[in-house]
Amino acid sequence: MCHDMNFVKPDSNSAIGVFDSGIGGLTVVRALMERLPFESIIYFGDTARVPYGVKSVDTISKFAGEITEFLLRQQVKLLIVACNTMAAVAREVIVGLSPVPVLDVIDAGASSAVEATRARYVGVIGTPATINSNAYARAIHRHDAGIRIFSQACPLFVPLVEEGWLDHPVTRLTAREYLRPVTTHQIDTLVLGCTHYPLLKPLLQKVVGKDIHLVDSAEAMAERTAAVLTEMDLWNRSASPPDYRFFVSDVPLRFQGIGERFLGRSLPKVQVVKW
Repeated sequence: MCHDMNFVKPDSNSAIGVFDSGIGGLTVVRALMERLPFESIIYFGDTARVPYGVKSVDTISKFAGEITEFLLRQQVKLLIVACNTMAAVAREVIVGLSPVPVLDVIDAGASSAVEATRARYVGVIGTPATINSNAYARAIHRHDAGIRIFSQACPLFVPLVEEGWLDHPVTRLTAREYLRPVTTHQIDTLVLGCTHYPLLKPLLQKVVGKDIHLVDSAEAMAERTAAVLTEMDLWNRSASPPDYRFFVSDVPLRFQGIGERFLGRSLPKVQVVKW
């Protein structure tokens, strides 16, 4: 599908496609809206099949392929994989299907961490699937093989964020427990390897102390996207205001409230896609 477009430069006035296993990727959309205020964005969250972090590689790859094809049908000029789990295990599948450039949060976060670290000791936190895939370690080592990496899966952070407990004693205690083994090493940089985690940034900064630089993969993704739009001459030139469209595979309970917290503004009409 779409392979005949392989040699055609995408239309610069088309939207940027962003996808995620659920609603966590809205932190990436928020960073894109702030950094690229004139760009249209189409978001797809696979809310019917979340969480991906506990599924098999084959299943995640199949779902990632379906979402990629859906967004390509919307004529996007760029694809952003906002889900760390999908980026960790299905990147090749997505790139194989896409005639337009594919960016992912892992690569963006890894290059930011490499730029930030002086000690060359970097911590990475994420879901079990992301941490077990070792994708951040591989991506960081592609830039600098000498960096020491200390990883920690934090399975409780996603439900705590979705509960809205962003500055709650339970969340603080949980963060202390998870981060203790990582911070015993002399890390100076910590990668927030899940799109839910930017919402915990103030709390995590308090827990690790001000000397450790937190790499927010949503912000890193927005910077990387700006660089690619410049490199490929794909900035939106139309004078009309940007168009934001949101698609999900199910509208779960509390979706609106959680979505607005992630996006930092009211969530416009969300369309449900049935496969």
